[in-house]
Amino acid sequence: MKIVRLDEKTRADILEGLLKRDPNHYPKYEETVQQIVEEVKAKGDEALFAFTEKFDKAAVNEGNIRVTDEEIQEAFQKVDPALFEVMKKSMANIREYHQRQIRQSWFDAKPDGRILGQKITPLESVGVYVPGGKAAYPSTVLMNVIPAKVAGVERIVMVTPPGKDGKVEPVTLTAAHLAGVTEVYRAGGAQAVAALAFGTRSIPRVDKIVGPGNIFVALAKKAVYGHVSIDSIAGPSEILVIADETADPRYVAADLLSQAEHDELASAILVTTSVKLAEAVSKEVDGFLGELSRKAILEKSLENYGYILVADTMEDAIKTANGIASEHLEIVTKDPFEVMTKIRNAGAIFIGPYSSEPLGDYLAGPNHVLPTNGTAKFFSPLGVDDFVKKSSIIYYSREALEKVHQDIELFAASEQLTAHANSIKVRFEQ
Repeated sequence: MKIVRLDEKTRADILEGLLKRDPNHYPKYEETVQQIVEEVKAKGDEALFAFTEKFDKAAVNEGNIRVTDEEIQEAFQKVDPALFEVMKKSMANIREYHQRQIRQSWFDAKPDGRILGQKITPLESVGVYVPGGKAAYPSTVLMNVIPAKVAGVERIVMVTPPGKDGKVEPVTLTAAHLAGVTEVYRAGGAQAVAALAFGTRSIPRVDKIVGPGNIFVALAKKAVYGHVSIDSIAGPSEILVIADETADPRYVAADLLSQAEHDELASAILVTTSVKLAEAVSKEVDGFLGELSRKAILEKSLENYGYILVADTMEDAIKTANGIASEHLEIVTKDPFEVMTKIRNAGAIFIGPYSSEPLGDYLAGPNHVLPTNGTAKFFSPLGVDDFVKKSSIIYYSREALEKVHQDIELFAASEQLTAHANSIKVRFEQ
């Protein structure tokens, strides 16, 4: 990996380079995605089935697009029993963590006749996109579905691209059933996102779409936003490790590679105050590259977006971490909890040498759907709040309104909204 001395120019150059990975910076795909979305909106199932055959080489129709209960039961029999038990452990941890996020409606009654409050209501329906085809991501199913279930969403629809045989991966179906998905459809890509957003004869529309996907899925979610809500437009995976001389270089190298293997646009960055650690980590990375299966992807990812940055002080390292606002941030220092208090921007923070990023991906409980591309500066991990909506509650008695009616009328008049003023005024006509 590249070892670079950290300064203001280095920091600025890296930030600029990382932001180029944003899905919004791929306009050449937007026209194609928009055409797919518009065609599904206009033609419904006809377009959905045609695009599924074109892109996934699978023949689907109104009779087979929805996965049956029999297929789900069959899938259960094909999943490794040991993996089945691990998924149940993961589910329990995810559910327990997200149950602590539940917010209650509240009402505040004042002695003068006012009642103010906030009503929390679960969304009625949510669509969960799960990548498929050759790969299976049961952890993605659990992380997207369980918070929705905890929030109280009644209808949870999963879409996932089928294989050429029209089948959905058994482990994906098993995770969906365990987590509480109510409907599963074999459809993927921009066409599936459009179907969820606008509805077709086979797939009724939903209120919100969540879940990761490739550039076409990301841009499709962007295209339908406003017709439905979305979680975010996810970019490539990221990890940043803050470490000092106390860190184990082998651990750090392994953790950097755990995210670099996702794809060639993934980012893996170490910021350290120790030149010795920097050199040792680089050596360990080279060693691991000879052993790991996704070597070509790893090498490309590290070549493009892999850095070992040597900082003069821990304050410089923290400043860089806050500037990059990484999806995953590991802190492996002498006093990691002290460093943690100074972190403002990160999707998930992993503290200490035994809290490596895959722990969060699979088992710990906090959500692994995290903000990317610097959006951790203003976005949060997926959670229960993403699956509820809030309504303000306002009640005034006549006596309470009488005390303030002239104030409201004056305010409305200052904005030349006479009908607003009149709506209050008529209630106090003699």
